[in-house]
Amino acid sequence: MKYRTVFDIIGPVMIGPSSSHTAGAARIGRVARTLLGKQPKWVEISFYGSFAKTYKGHGTDVALVGGLLDFDTFDQRIKDSLKIAEDLGVEIKIQEEDAVPEHPNTAKIRLGTCEEDTLELVGISIGGGKIEIVELNGFLLRLSGNHPAILVVHDDRYGVIAAVSNVLAKHEINIGHMEVSRKEKGKEALMVIEIDQNVDDILLAEVASLPNICKVTKIHD
Repeated sequence: MKYRTVFDIIGPVMIGPSSSHTAGAARIGRVARTLLGKQPKWVEISFYGSFAKTYKGHGTDVALVGGLLDFDTFDQRIKDSLKIAEDLGVEIKIQEEDAVPEHPNTAKIRLGTCEEDTLELVGISIGGGKIEIVELNGFLLRLSGNHPAILVVHDDRYGVIAAVSNVLAKHEINIGHMEVSRKEKGKEALMVIEIDQNVDDILLAEVASLPNICKVTKIHD
């Protein structure tokens, strides 16, 4: 794993006690909230590995729920996130899983507002407050959450990737990392594009208007 500065090793400004178990968990929750695009009415959290064994002592549960409420890692409200969620009417269910994950700090989150408006992701905390989202609604991916990103759900058709890339080029947006995941040839696919700067809604609307595009979501740093 590569670090760009000493602050990546020390960790972020945060509510403690652990950058991997607390700050990382908060960031996973916040990415999930961003992707849903609204405050969830219910959340199901499954902890695996080290998260499952130590989440109560390290505050992983309150941190992740804080992220789901859109609190940053240093937000003092994280300490009371479970009570705040209850007051807001957000139903939280937490369970410990016995399955052995590929990474010890793994959480699966399923959240939504109704059965038709749901999202499921798997996130891992890799240290120093850094995270990766490794699965989204059944698609395998690698999303750090540390850079602005555009997620494009689309039909697996010829020319879609080129069309999206052309829109970004027209707006002078540089692509730092890009990957495409699909469950089955010719069916639904997911494009993950990490970029060098935040983008506005005009660009997203232009991408959304392209043929064979189903949904476009952005994540800002």
